[in-house]
Amino acid sequence: MHNMPVRKKLSDEVRLRLEAMIRDEVYPVGASLPSERDLMSMFDVGRPSVREALFALEKMGLVKINSGERPKVTRPTPKNMLEQLTGTAHLLMDQPDGIGHFEQLRLFLEVSIARHAAEMATREQIDALAVALAENERAIPRARAFAVTDVAFHRVLTVIPGNPIFLAAHEALVEWLINQRIHVANTEIENRRSFAGHQAVFEAIERHDPEAAGQAMRAHLENARRKFNSGSDRPD
Repeated sequence: MHNMPVRKKLSDEVRLRLEAMIRDEVYPVGASLPSERDLMSMFDVGRPSVREALFALEKMGLVKINSGERPKVTRPTPKNMLEQLTGTAHLLMDQPDGIGHFEQLRLFLEVSIARHAAEMATREQIDALAVALAENERAIPRARAFAVTDVAFHRVLTVIPGNPIFLAAHEALVEWLINQRIHVANTEIENRRSFAGHQAVFEAIERHDPEAAGQAMRAHLENARRKFNSGSDRPD
């Protein structure tokens, strides 16, 4: 018995055709798409199919929809791409070893970035990392402020390679992992231990020692993971 081919939804057909037009610059970045009524006529579909297609294109980062205005073509970003994976990421985290797999992905990413920074960081980038480190140290007595400056330190580090996909991937991983954790404020002693990890990473980068930078980042993240697994939340 032959399986019947699955027919695409009308909204999917509209999305694919509009996506092709945007890719081919029939509607370039900054241009407005036709009105909903015109799109209904163009594709011979109802308003719900048009709206569903436009919503899908907005999630992809291809259009921006403002109430009362025609949709405007925008340029997609790595963040748009990763936002679409959020639901899937949470489902994967619910599977056995799911969180561990994402922790390992973050470990590989950040260790590699730390090594790269030690090799390639400019004086200006090292100075920016020093500022983030100093803000993290000042925040040690305040749990909320420390959590914010902790994430900020890692973000400044992730900017160094100049690759927006690295940055978007890091931000997504941090958000996904933090959302899985029970929020318990760290003690000042725990914050000092975490800061010492940041300081070790920074000092290795400042002296341009990629091996030490990678090892320091690995030790820092593995300590954080062990702390979390023992029942305490950790944003870094």
